[in-house]
Formats: sequence, structure tokens, C-alpha cells
Amino acid sequence: MSDSTLPPGSRVAVAGASGLIGSALARSLAADGHVVVRLVRRAPRTEDEVEWDPERERIDTAGLAGCAAVVNLAGAGIAAQRWTEAYRRKIRESRVLGTATLADAVASLDEPPAVFVNGSAIGYYGDTDGRAVDESAPPGTGFLSSLCVDWEEAAGPAQDAGVRTVFARTGLVVSSKGGAWAKLFPLFKAGVGGRMGDGRQYWSFISLHDEVAAIRHLIDTDWLAGPVNLTAPDPLTNREITEAMGRVLHRPTVFTTPAPLLRLALGDMAGDILGSQRVLPGRLLESGFSFAFPSIEGALRAALD
Repeated sequence: MSDSTLPPGSRVAVAGASGLIGSALARSLAADGHVVVRLVRRAPRTEDEVEWDPERERIDTAGLAGCAAVVNLAGAGIAAQRWTEAYRRKIRESRVLGTATLADAVASLDEPPAVFVNGSAIGYYGDTDGRAVDESAPPGTGFLSSLCVDWEEAAGPAQDAGVRTVFARTGLVVSSKGGAWAKLFPLFKAGVGGRMGDGRQYWSFISLHDEVAAIRHLIDTDWLAGPVNLTAPDPLTNREITEAMGRVLHRPTVFTTPAPLLRLALGDMAGDILGSQRVLPGRLLESGFSFAFPSIEGALRAALD
């Protein structure tokens, strides 16, 4: 990204650099000549790795010295497996304890980074039904909402230390390489994809390209702080997205997964699939961000390139 305001060769620490978004962000930063400092859960193998153990709230704080920005995208996959009580605990602890560990480390530095970008999610808003919401909306109810509240609150030490802290409330990332959407592509390519439940629930999506560009924008925009929704400007219903998948992949979309079957197969996670989240990127647009793939068809085609 040639318009980056990061000084050339800046050090940027990334937690979760091996994940879908983190790895794409690391490639983007490296392509612009920045040094990506990866947080790893083992002994470092290079000088650009920093060891940490988020569940035990341990980190080699000295390894963050000199970083212009710290980005936290670490956390157990939301859609990686069924939500047992043990996995719910893992989802929560990997985010809340990881954020607290990084925020404490950032706050303790003699020269802290200019910005701390902390991952969050549009799950913060809960089920909004057909109502459009932006960053001014209060938290909803349920597991993901309470998780996001605690996740963001864990960044308090960085905020208290005067570090500009941004919460990247990410929507459904359209990618064929990972995340929840990667599970959909094979079904639709096989011609067995279709709407879920009645299909009227809103899905707020964002292309992987725009997700990375938006995070770079959060780093570069020195007055942005607090929550920022990372979603495309036009959320669509599951039915509309299903139809778009069919058009892009040239496959029929006649199958329907009934709500009771989803609940049986996925347990509590089904509530988030069947729930409706119509989330708008108010602050992102106000800050001048331009989407490369604002439409679902563009995002889908980009994911297949």
C-alpha cells in the first residue's frame, strides 16, 4: 500500500500472524518494506519473532520495543469446531487473556507504539434483525456479545497509558483460504449449497483484501480510536448471498438447510448463523476508506482469484 503513513522500514508486531487475516496482513506490510514482528508460542527462531504465552499471560516485552504499531488478531477459531463448554472457554481465554497480555506489555514500554489495533467482531451487536447498526449501537446479548465486550475491555491498560487503541470489529471475511466462508465454497462448487433457515437473516461481509486494507487504514489514520466496523457498506441477506454464490460459481442453489437441522449439527453456534447482523461501516467510511470490493460478487470473485 503505497499511501502508508508508517515510516519506511517500521516494525509492526502482529499476534495471530499465522491466521487467515494475520498472514495476509503480514504479507501486505512486508511488501511495503516494513518489518513484521511475529508473536509465536515457541522459542524464537529469528530476530523478528517474539515469544509469548497468552493463556499464561507471559510475553517477552523487550521484543516489542521499537514497534510503531501492535496488531492483535490472535484467538481460537470461532467456527473451528462445535461450541462445547471447553471450547467456549478456549475461545474466550485466547482472546481476553491474549489482549490483556499485550495491553499490559504495550503499557509498560518506555516508548510505547503509536497505535494498538485489537481484533474484535460484529458479534458485539448480537442479533440486530433487520435493523441497521453502526458503532454507536450498544452491545447485544449472548455468548459472542459478552465475549466482545470483555475482549475490548481487556485492552484497557493500553488505553490508560495513552496509546491510541482501535477495535477492529470484523464481519464475515470472504475467503476461500480460511475462516467460516472457506467452508461454504466447496458446498456451492459441488452444487449442494443453498440458503440457511429462511434466508432472511443479514450477513455483514468483507473481502479479505478490504479487511487487510482496512487494518492498514486503522494503523495509518492517527485520529481513529475506539470501535470501527470492518464490513462492506451493503450487508445482504443470506438468501441474496446464496443467489450471488450461485451466479459467481455457475451452480444451482436449490438446497435449503432447515433451521432445526443446523441447530442439531452445530449446537449453539447455529444461533449465530441463523441470527441477523446488519452492520454498517460508519466510521470507516467517514474516515475516507475506499472499498476495492464493496459488492458481494466482487468479494466472491476476489476470493477465487
